[in-house]
Amino acid sequence: MVILFSQARGLPVVTAGEAAELGTVDALTIDASTQSISHIRLSGTRARSHAVLAWDLVRTVGQDAVIAHSAPAAETSPTAAPAHREALGSRVLTDLGDEHGSVKDIAFDPTTGHIDTLHTTRGPVPGPHLIGLGDYALVVRAHRPL
Repeated sequence: MVILFSQARGLPVVTAGEAAELGTVDALTIDASTQSISHIRLSGTRARSHAVLAWDLVRTVGQDAVIAHSAPAAETSPTAAPAHREALGSRVLTDLGDEHGSVKDIAFDPTTGHIDTLHTTRGPVPGPHLIGLGDYALVVRAHRPL
């Protein structure tokens, strides 16, 4: 099973033990080196310390909510999180410099956070082909025929 970035946005983030709502998913931050989600950016939070949630504090992402570990463990300083680069809508370039459209959506494993598929305007790209994400573009490994 996979979840799309577009489906995760707006989901409430709730702690497992206390059922305390930490906020709602505003954005997902990607770590291109591991081809996975590193942090969840929250909006509508009660406490500023809950503005960013490290992925290792997430139990799973469901259709109705994101379940995080208990409230004390879920506190992450926004300054400790990496800079966020928006992937959705980003230009896609291959490592050979070729255009590959733009990112329409991203499918990820709801438990591990690993990127499964990058859905681009020119078709799907396997998650393991993700090389980098910057201000200018998302870079993927080009398909090289054998």
